[in-house]
Amino acid sequence: MGGIDSSAERTGGIQVIARAAAVLRALRDQREGLSLSQISERVELPRSTVQRIVSALQTERLLISAGPDGGIRLGPELQSLAEAARIDLVELLRPFLQNLAAETGETLDLAVLRGKRLIFIDQIPGTQRLRAVSSVGEVFPLTTTANGKACLALMSDDDVATIARDEWAHDGRTGDLDAFLAEIHKVRQTGLAFDLGEHTEGISAIGIAFRDARGGIYAVSIPTPTARFANRRRDLSEAIMRLSGQIARLLSTVL
Repeated sequence: MGGIDSSAERTGGIQVIARAAAVLRALRDQREGLSLSQISERVELPRSTVQRIVSALQTERLLISAGPDGGIRLGPELQSLAEAARIDLVELLRPFLQNLAAETGETLDLAVLRGKRLIFIDQIPGTQRLRAVSSVGEVFPLTTTANGKACLALMSDDDVATIARDEWAHDGRTGDLDAFLAEIHKVRQTGLAFDLGEHTEGISAIGIAFRDARGGIYAVSIPTPTARFANRRRDLSEAIMRLSGQIARLLSTVL
């Protein structure tokens, strides 16, 4: 008999949590708040049930009053919880970058897109005696780097064209926009972007890019001396595509 009661209690507890989560989600995009009746309609629960849930959540500051009209909105405690749960992408990805650096012997770079430039936020040096090394915090362009082109492939053609023109003008360079867009189209198809000595003479690179749950754009690249890259292009392509799959699976579970 005790087992039956215990099972029923667990089921009831799960139901309460699910209903509370439904109320919170109903208010997610409601900056002005909702009335109890509006919440009740959205979560398809009786108003009396919603009122009990809301009262409990208000006690914990997960919900607060939206103003004198009696509306309800998300509370400050949720922001605190969200900050505590925020994923540090650098720490999350570092083991994967370390594994690939050990496997290939090459340097792995992680960068984030900020405005119209890339900022390097992590680097795992390779084990090769002759290797490419950049500094964390260093800023790089988009149109001449593998990771930059990979980021551009996640944007619309109009945005790519605007960024390319602005970057070329800023750097005093000229470019063939049609040819560059064709290159970006190929990156979209294959998932791989290349820098064949365009940014730094003697250094080539391969790159991939991805978005996090908030829409932020990040990129991983493998820079190598051009002479070695020519012989390793195929195996480095396969290696970084495996990494791309690992990152996609990882982010789908934690972000």
